[in-house]
Amino acid sequence: MTAEHLDGNALAGPLGEIFAVDVTSATGRCAHCGLAGPVASLLVYGPDPGLVGRCPGCEEVVLRVVRGPGAAWLDLRGTVSLRVNLPD
Repeated sequence: MTAEHLDGNALAGPLGEIFAVDVTSATGRCAHCGLAGPVASLLVYGPDPGLVGRCPGCEEVVLRVVRGPGAAWLDLRGTVSLRVNLPD
């Protein structure tokens, strides 16, 4: 990839509208290469028409989030799992 990207912290606002927890600190596993790490470590491209998070290891798409009027679309098909730490 040659385009400029942000880190996964750019997903905090859009994902914060969908989830009650900070998903950027959750641990995701790439479906393509198996690399696990915090969502904040993703390479994020966008913002239009939405944000695309790519694996920092293999650069495959891990997630997509698009915000429209009154709705959001979240595509996690590039994620094998997402571990969210919850308070005890």
